[in-house]
Amino acid sequence: MKRLLFCLFLLGTVHLTQAQYYKTDTARKKEFDASRLVIGGSVGLAFGDYTNIDFSPLLGYRISEMFAAGVAINAQYGAERFRYYDGTTSQRNQYSIFGGGLWGRFYPFDFMFIHVQPEYNFINVKTTLYNPKETYTDHYGVPSLLMGGGYVQPISDRAAINIMALYDVIQDGRSPYSNGIILRVGATLGL
Repeated sequence: MKRLLFCLFLLGTVHLTQAQYYKTDTARKKEFDASRLVIGGSVGLAFGDYTNIDFSPLLGYRISEMFAAGVAINAQYGAERFRYYDGTTSQRNQYSIFGGGLWGRFYPFDFMFIHVQPEYNFINVKTTLYNPKETYTDHYGVPSLLMGGGYVQPISDRAAINIMALYDVIQDGRSPYSNGIILRVGATLGL
């Protein structure tokens, strides 16, 4: 059930960006062009024994037809509950994550991109054990290097649907992305 909720959370992320798949105007290539700005991020929600609230904005610039780069912020709150066989709570973990990093995309084709996102997250964890009731807290930082690719399907001049699969190649044991593929499905909309 926890994995199903996590997958639904990841599939529910939405990316709002402006210039993800434009064609470059070679006459204005060296000037700043506001239409090349990439503004957006993701928002996600999951509730139940595994709860996650995610707000992760990003800002970037489409450098050329083939390259885009920028900065991303990661802010999450989560809680997970473990139960005994009779349904009573045995343990509850609450965590908050705040961090960010850089991201870059290479578009070998108009419809496909390679995504790289190094980031560093600060994580606060509060664990409550029941029977007897005890509480522990922990604070730590953890690096991640998300790498993968995605598919972009334009649906109008300023809107597209994108699907992305990422993997944390560092695989730190305390990473919020440990042991699995991160799937993100979203829409890109011109502002």
